[in-house]
Amino acid sequence: MAAIDRFFRILLESDGSDLHLMEGQPPKMRIHGHLAPVADESVLTNEIMKDLLEPICPSEDWQQYIEIHDLDFAYEMPGEARFRANYYRQHHGMAAVFRLIPFKIDSLDDLGAPPILRAWSKERSGLYLVTGPTGSGKSTTLAAFINEMNNFEKRYIVTLEEPVEFVHTRQQSFFCQREVGRDTPSFAEGLRDAGRMDCDVILVGELRDYETIGLALSAATMGKLVLGTLHTNSAVKTIDRIVDVFPADEQWKARNMLADTLGGVCAQVLLRTADGKGRVAAHEILVRTQGLSTAIRDGNISQIRNMIQSGRGIGMQLLDDSIAALLEAEVISPEEAYMKSQDKSRFEYTVEEEDASVSDISSG
Repeated sequence: MAAIDRFFRILLESDGSDLHLMEGQPPKMRIHGHLAPVADESVLTNEIMKDLLEPICPSEDWQQYIEIHDLDFAYEMPGEARFRANYYRQHHGMAAVFRLIPFKIDSLDDLGAPPILRAWSKERSGLYLVTGPTGSGKSTTLAAFINEMNNFEKRYIVTLEEPVEFVHTRQQSFFCQREVGRDTPSFAEGLRDAGRMDCDVILVGELRDYETIGLALSAATMGKLVLGTLHTNSAVKTIDRIVDVFPADEQWKARNMLADTLGGVCAQVLLRTADGKGRVAAHEILVRTQGLSTAIRDGNISQIRNMIQSGRGIGMQLLDDSIAALLEAEVISPEEAYMKSQDKSRFEYTVEEEDASVSDISSG
């Protein structure tokens, strides 16, 4: 057993999502969105950090970390849990963060995902994106999406990840999961390879640059079903981000390709539940329509928000509408709704009402 496994078991027992280790500080865990110290643990020294971090990665990976101060990989405690690891450097020395990857892949229903995601899993071509800030559950949603496909569709699915997170076992579909840096040099090179692999579905762990985004659009244009993530917090910003990554003289081409291939966007955020015992996702959903394709092609991105508002009948919804529904159902607090909303003015009154209620109780 590796020395660090002790901390991972504490994380699991505490229902935490992330373990943070930093030289010069005590270890910390993120539990339901809150960061807190691990009880009864002292400050981590350089020697302790080395004893925790070095044994769980191959020697060549450790040498990479020593030389360039950055390393991403996955670590598994057989039969217990799997973790996405990121080693980095900070002012006081070594540091690492570990994200828990459950062995059991939740279903779309388990996650409370919008029903339209199930319909998207039956599509045969196009570009479908799950977006949101870091830690918003994008990988978990995509894993559930792929799991839905695996249960009901006979597909050949290629995933490109850094590192491989959720490990899929064959049900109806056949998998080739490739890790960037080990099985392929880059997301871009992996996409080029996937085009020659006679696959049906390509999952790209992160669409992060011009080359990768361009190749993903090209694959979707050629009839592949392409899934990916972006660090954007709304459907409109997702489209802006994709177009803006291209040089100015190629943006017309990007708009045309995106107009032809974009099938849908699911932008999501995680909110703490009102009881403090968990987190729940709110979603913004954009669905392909003829009007959407025209707006993208013509560069009229400002129209898309209105399209979402008027498209509820086909499954579209604004993020703030999803947040409002969670608030109305008392799943989240008014303060949490306000903090995670895009239009703060919409939720100001609920926070004021909550503050007034607390004041009345206190004075009583």
